[in-house]
Amino acid sequence: MQSRRARPRREVIQNSKEVLSLLQEKNPAFKPVLAIIQAGDDNLMQEINQNLAEEAGLNITHICLPPDSSEAEIIDEILKINEDTRVHGLALQISENLFSNKVLNALKPEKDVDGVTDINLGKLVRGDAHECFVSPVAKAVIELLEKSVGVNLDGKKILVVGAHGSLEAALQCLFQRKGSMTMSIQWKTRQLQSKLHEADIVVLGSPKPEEIPLTWIQPGTTVLNCSHDFLSGKVGCGSPRIHFGGLIEEDDVILLAAALRIQNMVSSGRRWLREQQHRRWRLHCLKLQPLSPVPSDIEISRGQTPKAVDVLAKEIGLLADEIEIYGKSKAKVRLSVLERLKDQADGKYVLVAGITPTPLGEGKSTVTIGLVQALTAHLNVNSFACLRQPSQGPTFGVKGGAAGGGYAQVIPMEEFNLHLTGDIHAITAANNLLAAAIDTRILHENTQTDKALYNRLVPLVNGVREFSEIQLARLKKLGINKTDPSTLTEEEVSKFARLDIDPSTITWQRVLDTNDRFLRKITIGQGNTEKGHYRQAQFDIAVASEIMAVLALTDSLADMKARLGRMVVASDKSGQPVTADDLGVTGALTVLMKDAIKPNLMQTLEGTPVFVHAGPFANIAHGNSSVLADKIALKLVGEEGFVVTEAGFGADIGMEKFFNIKCRASGLVPNVVVLVATVRALKMHGGGPSVTAGVPLKKEYTEENIQLVADGCCNLQKQIQITQLFGVPVVVALNVFKTDTRAEIDLVCELAKRAGAFDAVPCYHWSVGGKGSVDLARAVREAASKRSRFQFLYDVQVPIVDKIRTIAQAVYGAKDIELSPEAQAKIDRYTQQGFGNLPICMAKTHLSLSHQPDKKGVPRDFILPISDVRASIGAGFIYPLVGTMSTMPGLPTRPCFYDIDLDTETEQVKGLF
Repeated sequence: MQSRRARPRREVIQNSKEVLSLLQEKNPAFKPVLAIIQAGDDNLMQEINQNLAEEAGLNITHICLPPDSSEAEIIDEILKINEDTRVHGLALQISENLFSNKVLNALKPEKDVDGVTDINLGKLVRGDAHECFVSPVAKAVIELLEKSVGVNLDGKKILVVGAHGSLEAALQCLFQRKGSMTMSIQWKTRQLQSKLHEADIVVLGSPKPEEIPLTWIQPGTTVLNCSHDFLSGKVGCGSPRIHFGGLIEEDDVILLAAALRIQNMVSSGRRWLREQQHRRWRLHCLKLQPLSPVPSDIEISRGQTPKAVDVLAKEIGLLADEIEIYGKSKAKVRLSVLERLKDQADGKYVLVAGITPTPLGEGKSTVTIGLVQALTAHLNVNSFACLRQPSQGPTFGVKGGAAGGGYAQVIPMEEFNLHLTGDIHAITAANNLLAAAIDTRILHENTQTDKALYNRLVPLVNGVREFSEIQLARLKKLGINKTDPSTLTEEEVSKFARLDIDPSTITWQRVLDTNDRFLRKITIGQGNTEKGHYRQAQFDIAVASEIMAVLALTDSLADMKARLGRMVVASDKSGQPVTADDLGVTGALTVLMKDAIKPNLMQTLEGTPVFVHAGPFANIAHGNSSVLADKIALKLVGEEGFVVTEAGFGADIGMEKFFNIKCRASGLVPNVVVLVATVRALKMHGGGPSVTAGVPLKKEYTEENIQLVADGCCNLQKQIQITQLFGVPVVVALNVFKTDTRAEIDLVCELAKRAGAFDAVPCYHWSVGGKGSVDLARAVREAASKRSRFQFLYDVQVPIVDKIRTIAQAVYGAKDIELSPEAQAKIDRYTQQGFGNLPICMAKTHLSLSHQPDKKGVPRDFILPISDVRASIGAGFIYPLVGTMSTMPGLPTRPCFYDIDLDTETEQVKGLF
């Protein structure tokens, strides 16, 4: 009989082992973990659980609390386990008096492998047993009766005595499903004797009081003893040895229940794995009610109530411990999600670029947002937009915000455009700390002897000198293989302590996220305390900092730290590069940037997800949002989903850098390019009057003019050809304005397709939201189904000059390049320093394919002048300057700040656009 009763337990464990083995074949790193919170010292149950778990291939972690632990202490431990993604199941072994509803319902239902929460019990009662966890003890009772004793439960009279709570409910429900007539009573019930006489089967849910005689149970009655407290693990004292032929002892129930808990654990792990796999999001999209005429951007943004960001995060598959919430509508996403989803296939990767724009911009951000709204809210396809964070300088200057526009926006637009989560402020702090370190080091080296300098760099602390970790790294770089500061020779001390920075070679500037033309050239060090060590310097806008470019191109915290350390800030007097590592500041920079590296989650007007992360300049840097945001989004959308990101300026600048710099750094392969065009910009390229920000458009732009459109399509055709150099299919998105005519729209689409575009589609997202870009979304889906033949434009191993020439000729259409003596000298220096194999980031005007902003259309046979060449070694590129390039914008006569205000009653921002 014992062997027969042990068989179900062995079968359960063997089945669990086989199922787990199959799961691990596809997911080798997967190993479910059962956490048991134990208040007391029941080592027997701990041993049983441990042995069965090892046999099945699971891990168990015991959280042992004192026997007198309070309800609050138990709940605190439960909440910790709830949020631990490594744990897939949670069971409680605590005293009966602690089993309050508050404690039991603190468990996450999906981890409640004992089936004690109201949600799991409710599903069981409703008949949804396949969707919930069923009490292992209750299941053990049924299986032992049917398989070990061979009882047919249909029509049997079942009496459950002394059971409480979830066990009582589960037993009654399971017996009724088997067709049994079930009654549950307590030991002190008056009719207990008569009910025991009538029962075919008696289930003891708690120890029998001594005053209840055995004779009340009729001979031949099957008795099943599960009086071992199924959660606390305490065997009830006084549990009698009742000698009935049909007796099933408590040990049988306990062991089988422990095995069934393991089975529930495997089921929990299987569900968790299924949730990690691609699935179509159950996204609650927000409804739009477009008005005509279209209100201002801020009115539209304020008219839509965004979802709580934690709700959005859950909808797209992020776990609670993978987000850090900022207010109600923003959250940072932790990089741990990449490790969790590392085996998930990436979605389709779409880049939005544009033709050469007017100074007003042609709406790439708006198209990006309209496209994802169409894909997700209207075609039910998982999609993510990945955008750059805008600088606050232009927001208060002339450009205004950058959250999209009309009914294709990121909301709340005030939070998008102002501060966000503080990433740019972190960059400003890190950048200026490094700038301060440079000038401070020069001052101290110029005013101290080698010995004094060394003693201050490696100070005595409690009578002992020790090198810091970063100082040990510098010693290694210098070839000094010593770790004891007292053993360095005089020559080694001098070599270590002196960076000998040449002030004339300093390329690292201070930054500020405000447009301020009077900081373009300044003199620093004029105070008496600086002892005459003054020099000319400048401020750049914060987004021009190399640290912003590092943030945009990094793929991990360790990689970011390494890139920050490699940043070259100057040369020493022998011509060798001086880095942040040499200055000893890398660790501090990483600390300041540790939160900024996490992408920011927001949403569109229609409630679809958006990552806003990094915003490097599109001229001296590559002008794309972060690699990390793209990588996380590609995992979250799943294999059939889409990630749509945007490149700054026209395709000749932003797209070229996206392919040759960003894709080279990330290893990601794009599937489709969406090329944004407007009738307005095409008319300008066809010979129309100049377009100036803040000045009303001439009638050529507001009235139909087919000839200007036709002549201007040369620029569109050239940008299509540039895209084709990289082997990626291109879909033209014509961003339609209300003054565009049907004839103009049809002409652009026809000429675009003739030029080689996969498709060309008019878009109306600005006026109606995602519904107006459904045709674009369908065209992008179809183009993405084609095989991408992506290729880089050049091999990074070729000389710097050849890489520059390739871009100038193949992309811009130049006849050749012309290097200034200074540019040639810089190229020679960077090559000698070992930086010749970096990709190229051309700093050129975005208003023309050439270096002259007034040359529209497709300029030909021009010589591209390279006035200077600089390097962002940490970010990982060389940037030649084509003409002069301002890195600090100025304010116009009437800046945007005249219209920006705060309603002090409602605290609402007014005047942003």
